[in-house]
Amino acid sequence: MTLLWMTLGLVVLLFLRVPVALALLIPSLVYVVVNPTASLTIAVQQTVSGVNTFPLLAVPMFILLGCLANASGITDRVYATALAFLGRLRGSLGYVNVATSFGFSWMSGAAIADAAAMGRVQVPAMVRRGYPVGFSIGITGASSLIAPLIPPSIPAIIYAVTAGVSVGALFVAGIVPALLLVTALCVMVWWKMRKQDHLREERSSWAHRMRTLWWSLPALGAAVVILGSILTGAATPTEAAAIGVLYLFLLCAVYGKINRGTLRTVLVQTVETAGSVLIIVAAAALFGWVLARERAPQAAADLILGLTDRPVVFLLLVCVLLFVVGALLEPTAAILIVVPVLAPAAEIYGIDPVHFAVVVILNLIIGLLTPPVGLVLFVLSSVTERPVTQVITGVLPFFLPMAVVLVLVTFFPVFSTWLPGLLGFG
Repeated sequence: MTLLWMTLGLVVLLFLRVPVALALLIPSLVYVVVNPTASLTIAVQQTVSGVNTFPLLAVPMFILLGCLANASGITDRVYATALAFLGRLRGSLGYVNVATSFGFSWMSGAAIADAAAMGRVQVPAMVRRGYPVGFSIGITGASSLIAPLIPPSIPAIIYAVTAGVSVGALFVAGIVPALLLVTALCVMVWWKMRKQDHLREERSSWAHRMRTLWWSLPALGAAVVILGSILTGAATPTEAAAIGVLYLFLLCAVYGKINRGTLRTVLVQTVETAGSVLIIVAAAALFGWVLARERAPQAAADLILGLTDRPVVFLLLVCVLLFVVGALLEPTAAILIVVPVLAPAAEIYGIDPVHFAVVVILNLIIGLLTPPVGLVLFVLSSVTERPVTQVITGVLPFFLPMAVVLVLVTFFPVFSTWLPGLLGFG
């Protein structure tokens, strides 16, 4: 009954649009006050310990990295390079959209940052060139989901801290699924644009291509610095985040893009975003402590085991559950709520922890494009000045390639476990 009232309280508060942190905190505090065996001192300790972990230091660092990349014009450099190489293809700006998102993703780590940057630059450019508005918005929203899958993925860091999985392993595990998503979106662009022969750009000379590539190589070097330092063992993911920020800060100084006003804007954005994330983490730590105290993971495992003893059916049930959760909560909050319950159950079924982590993250980031609460939908509506209904209509066709990738990653573990095993994370 306690678990039922806790869950009901959380759901009601979320439907009342109470901020996620308060929706987690209020039922937890009521439990501590009402339950005579619960200690307020221990509750406070659990809340503080939720954010007092070394890996979580990477979150504000990677958020700062994304804000610096956004403010420094690096997006424009990546866009120019992709356009120079892909412009001659039919429907070229669709491929450029995907390629630019993939390049920018190595620095942003969050779909919202990618959608804000790409939506502001690429949707107007595509519409001016004659691309349908819905297609332009849809491909921008779908390609923004690449960012949370590859380093420096913020959902991967949150999941790793919550479930006790290696951050480096999750960083590497998301790369192949991200490439699958890139491929699926490119196939969708080809299908949609296969008869639009007029949607081509002028062929760029090889001299121009090499010049734009050279122009953007230092920016793309941030990905090499971050991932290289992790894979070689030179730095932990947290230390790599700090190295990446230093590298990008020096690069912005060389480009002449850093001044007092820009730096202040970047730091304010970082503090606001990191603060909101870490407050949710702290509140979720207390909520998770209550769930653990009431044996919620064990109850969930018993319930699911009563329904099926087959891992494939369990994964299918998890996907259905996470589709609903992802449509209502942003990934950070959803991971902090569901992972402490689902991860132990996945272990009972013998599912690889890294594979299960990628399945959970991919499910939840698709929720960023799912009504009614999909945050990327509202970000795209804001930056493109288009109604949310038009954004939703444009995004809907792209659920097909996303669903194909989700099925492949969920039921074929090799896509998420092969690369970590190859690099020694297995």
